Amino acid sequence: MPDEKREITLRFLAQPTDVNFGGNVHGGSAMKWLDQAGYLCATVWSGRYCVTAFVGDINFHSPIPVGDLVEVNAKIIHTGRTSMHIAVTLNSCNPKQCELSKAIHCIMVFVAVDENGTPVEVPSWEPTNETDISMEEYAIRIMDLRRINQKELEVLKK
Repeated sequence: MPDEKREITLRFLAQPTDVNFGGNVHGGSAMKWLDQAGYLCATVWSGRYCVTAFVGDINFHSPIPVGDLVEVNAKIIHTGRTSMHIAVTLNSCNPKQCELSKAIHCIMVFVAVDENGTPVEVPSWEPTNETDISMEEYAIRIMDLRRINQKELEVLKK
């Protein structure tokens, strides 16, 4: 699979309809943008309809004022048999003196499905440089931690 298909970037302006009571972009609006970018990245990579399976490690770094240029970057960092781990970063800046700064970062997992909603295999991705290897290791650590958390939750439910 060509490496250029593993990453997408969306750009747009934060609208007045996205505002919260504090005058900045509502967290829910920003999370919607993260999901849209992650979905698009997963769909382009797999060539299939994809569903969000997990969103985690969400870090809100700074508020996003209405009127800012918003840039959402999504990149495949690990593939399983039917799943894709995607690092999604939302940067923003005042368009008059645009110096992008990180506003939000998270890891998302999408699963490719067929027309019946059954998971289907996705193209494999292999890291080729130190940064990509590090990001894949990060995705695998998060996956392992998620499994541990699930086991602990099952014990608590008993």
